[in-house]
Amino acid sequence: MATENQPKPKKKKIWRFFTLLGPGLTTGAADDDPSGIATYSQTGAQFGYGQLWTALYMLPFMMAVQEACARIGLVTGKGIAALVKKHYSKPVLYTVVGLVLVANIINIGADIGAMASAFRLLLDIPFIVVVILFAAIILVLVIYTNYRTYAGILKWLALTLLAYPITVFIVHQDWHTVLKATVIPHIEFSFAFLFIITGVLGTTISPYMFFWEASQEVEEQNESDVQVGDHPLIDKVLIRRMRLDNNTGMIVSEITTWCIVLVAAAVLNKSGVKDVKTAADAAKAIEPLVHTFPHAGFLAKLIFSVGIIGLGLLAVPVLAGSAAYAVSEAFSWKASLNLKPNRARGFYAVIVAATVLGLILNFVGINPVKALVYSAVLNGVAAVPLLYIIIRISCNEKIMGEFRSRALSSILLWIAFLGMGAAAVAMFFTLG
Repeated sequence: MATENQPKPKKKKIWRFFTLLGPGLTTGAADDDPSGIATYSQTGAQFGYGQLWTALYMLPFMMAVQEACARIGLVTGKGIAALVKKHYSKPVLYTVVGLVLVANIINIGADIGAMASAFRLLLDIPFIVVVILFAAIILVLVIYTNYRTYAGILKWLALTLLAYPITVFIVHQDWHTVLKATVIPHIEFSFAFLFIITGVLGTTISPYMFFWEASQEVEEQNESDVQVGDHPLIDKVLIRRMRLDNNTGMIVSEITTWCIVLVAAAVLNKSGVKDVKTAADAAKAIEPLVHTFPHAGFLAKLIFSVGIIGLGLLAVPVLAGSAAYAVSEAFSWKASLNLKPNRARGFYAVIVAATVLGLILNFVGINPVKALVYSAVLNGVAAVPLLYIIIRISCNEKIMGEFRSRALSSILLWIAFLGMGAAAVAMFFTLG
């Protein structure tokens, strides 16, 4: 009997592990949004294995940044914009909120455009009609459905990302070269290389993720009973759970990143596709997965399209929501995806406005796939000053108390700040 019952505790442990996952996992999933997939695909297509190392070396910094953001929300019970409002001047507050708004609106527009382009691989419907349809669907779902239920459903669509890890082992690889490219950094001082690497950094360590994860930790606390007055009751157990959630989400995200770059390098770059211009170009990367099936090209497009659309439906509300949290906290409005629209009018008004403005960007005739890469680069530039603010807050003992950033966290945060700043400056320097 003891032998028969032995697996049950293991199942319970596995189930308990998954129940601990929340904002960190959602943020990690949203990080591999259409902008991320396009940027990583372009990286692999253009430079082969040349930037494969970024996935490995960004991981500790990505984990540190997102852990600091989550810890800020968990410990203070406030979002980042609310803390900036309380502890810094109005110009700093408006600059922070403005950077997030601009970066997120452009990212929303690029993601909606990518979803439409992916959909048109399956059905030839006018582009403008599809972008309007997706924007409307997203707004209806965000405003009138429970976000937890909505995100839970869409996470299953995110499983289409497994197409990339599977394809990694189907396509012939020179694993010695792959390992070397993963471990040994390769850097070129050219605008093209630095432009893409800034985009890779920007779509991995993105401004919207900072605000989203901090605010989601606040939401989690508001739903629980661990409150003493206006302050959360925090202990080391909650911090450990947060870190487990955060680190799991970031590790999954970076493994996916590595696989996308590797597949694009092995399939697109080696076949001579150096520039991913359309969704169809990007979809070719996973054709080896279904090459033995009839109509392999269509199946690859189907898998790619479902993934892009599912991740877009997950990411756009995160982008719009993080912008809404920032604005609402700046003006002390009620802000929660768990509140009905009539109880948080300003919050939902920002979500609608950000989505509509992003939608409008698709009417100016920018290539949807290129727009994704440009939005990633913009995120890479905008993240630099925002990282500085996050470092100042997370290291401030008056704000964070005993849970301020310690030596390891501070070192990783400062290296992330300096590295992203150096990449952005070098990119602009080589522009001329």
